[in-house]
Order: sequence, then structure tokens, then C-alpha cells
Amino acid sequence: MNIVRTFKQKIKFDRNEFSGAFGDIGTDLPLVIGMILASGLDSASVLIVFGSMQLLTALIYGIPMPVQPLKAVAMIVITQKIAPGVIYGGGLAIGILMLILTLTGLIDLLAKYIPKVVVRGIQFGLGIQLSLVALKQYVVSDSISGYWLAGVAFIITIILLGNRKYPPAIFIILIGIVYALFVHFNSFDIVKSVSVSLPKFYIPNWTDILTGFLILAIPQIPLSIGNSIIATKQIANDYFPEKKITARKISFTYSIINIINSFFGGIPTCHGSGGMAGHYTFGARTGGSVFIYGLLFLTLGVFFSGSFEQVVKIFPLPILGVILLFEGITLMIFIKDIIDSKKNFFIAILVGLIAAGLPYGYLIGIIVGTIMYYISDKKIKSYFKIK
Repeated sequence: MNIVRTFKQKIKFDRNEFSGAFGDIGTDLPLVIGMILASGLDSASVLIVFGSMQLLTALIYGIPMPVQPLKAVAMIVITQKIAPGVIYGGGLAIGILMLILTLTGLIDLLAKYIPKVVVRGIQFGLGIQLSLVALKQYVVSDSISGYWLAGVAFIITIILLGNRKYPPAIFIILIGIVYALFVHFNSFDIVKSVSVSLPKFYIPNWTDILTGFLILAIPQIPLSIGNSIIATKQIANDYFPEKKITARKISFTYSIINIINSFFGGIPTCHGSGGMAGHYTFGARTGGSVFIYGLLFLTLGVFFSGSFEQVVKIFPLPILGVILLFEGITLMIFIKDIIDSKKNFFIAILVGLIAAGLPYGYLIGIIVGTIMYYISDKKIKSYFKIK
């Protein structure tokens, strides 16, 4: 009975959780598709493991704490067509590194001494990046019809955002499905290719682990520390202060899911402040949205992996773009709680612009912002004539 009661407290299934379940799909789906196609990954393994990790984190946290593809890793894989073995080896290297940071307590020190103003800057920079991707790549993808579709979805979202009775994602997803049925979707091909698939077990070798560490882990870790751990801790405490979620807990689950992923053909994944913001913005308040989201990917992986490229067209890119845009805007708005301090606002904006605009921007932004916060206090106050 205690297990059932705990499950009901952590996982709820209602219209708001269903709406929130699609709050991060605009970020995840294109990256998952891109990695599968670029590297020839086994789609069943990727989808099933990705969905399973959603279920795991939903049960562990009981809040909308989704799992996302690692963005730096995904970009490298998609642009350089990295071999599957190196992806699994890199994921294992990332998982082990984060586990070391967790068990030694180093992640707690980083979370303690990287100031909130820098975290807000990181979130602002990520929000800029997500919004630009939404506008420049997704909304424009279907020409004039895509603009109209995105415009209708945008207006519906503006009208219904925050409405607990009629959460917006339900309506815009339904509109997208209807659009896809007429423009992109061939249901007969989908039915023909239905089959049952399971993930494939894989043991990364030392060469793949070392190569993955050099190519994938080193560029990813700074972004993970800044956004996946520290910024996610901040946003979790913003939304759910009663949960008292720590950086160490987030870092631990981050490390474990990557270690599991690497042995079952999954892509490297993380938690992320953007993902939580997306789920929450579209209505989620428990782990139910993440659980539903995980079931979606599990269903795709187990039954539809053979026609994955066709099935995902049911979610048109202009619709995903609108969802992604609101996720980005939500992240940028978090800067409002430091706007009353000119010094902090200046640092946060600078960190955000560095993070969004420079190679290795998240690492550079964290370093520059933290140094400015601790040792340039007097100079910045003098510049703004703050008494």
C-alpha cells in the first residue's frame, strides 16, 4: 500500500500532465532522429532506452525531471557522423566522470561557489539558443503552410498558457497531427512495418571509451555542469522548493543513466533546466508528464522502430518549433529575479551572450561570470555608480 501511495503522489495522469509531456519534444525529437540517422544507430535500442530512462527519473523525482539528449554530444555526432561504438564509449566516459564528481563531493563545491547570477546567465544563453533554433530551423521548415501552422499554434499557446482546465499542448499537438495526416503521413506504410523489437546489449571497448572521452566527453562536461546539474538544481528549487533537490542527486542520476545507456545502445543523455521548464510551462507538476513521455518513446521503439522516420512526421516541425520557442522564452524569463541589481543583471546578460555565441561558451561563461562576481564587485559598482 505504501508503494501504491508513493506512486500516486509522484505520478499523476491528467490533462495537464499529458500536455506537459510534450513540453520538451521540440528539443529532443530532432536530436534523437539526427543521431540515429547520422551514425546508423539501432533505432529500437535508442528509443527504448531513452523512454526507459524517462520512466526511471519520473519515479525517482516525482516532478517533471525529463531526460534529454546531450546537446554538445548530439551536435558532434550529427555533424561528424561518429561511429556507434565511440558514442557508447563516450557516454560511459561521461557517466563515470560525473559519478566521480558526485562521489567525491566536487559537484557540491561547484554548485556552492558558482553564484546564482551565473546560473541565470547560463539559462538565459540556453534560452536564446533554443529560441533561435525554433525560429530559424523549425518554424520555416514547411514554407507558407508551416508559417500558418506555427502562427495558429502560437496564438493558441498564448491564449491558453497557464490554463489548468485547457492546457495548450493538447490542442496544438492535435492540430499538428491533423496537419501531418494530410501533408506528411502514410498510415498504410506504418501499419505494414509494425514489429516487436528489443534493445541490443553492447560492451564498449577501451579504444571507444578513450576516443569518446576525447571527442565527446571533454566538450560536453562543462555544459553538463552548468546546465544539466547546477541550472537544473536551481530551476527545480524555483518550481518545487519543498523537494529540496540537491546538485549531488541530479549528478548521481545523470551519471547512472549514462552508464546504463552505454551498455544497451542508448544515446548519451542528461537532465536539463530547459526540459523541466518545457514540461512545467505546458502544465506538468508531477512525474506523470515524464512517465507519459517515456511511454511514447517506448511504444515507438518496441513497435515502430522499423518505420521510425515515417512515424515521427506526425509531429510537424513548425509545431515543435512553437513548443521549443516557449521553452526558450521561459528559460530567459528566469533572469527577472536578479533584474533589480545592475551588477548581477550585467553579469547574467554577459554570461548568457557568451554561452549562446562562443565555442565552449558555457565553460567560458561560467568562468568569466564567476570571476566577475567574486573579484570585480567594486569595479562594477563604480561603473554603474552604485552606492
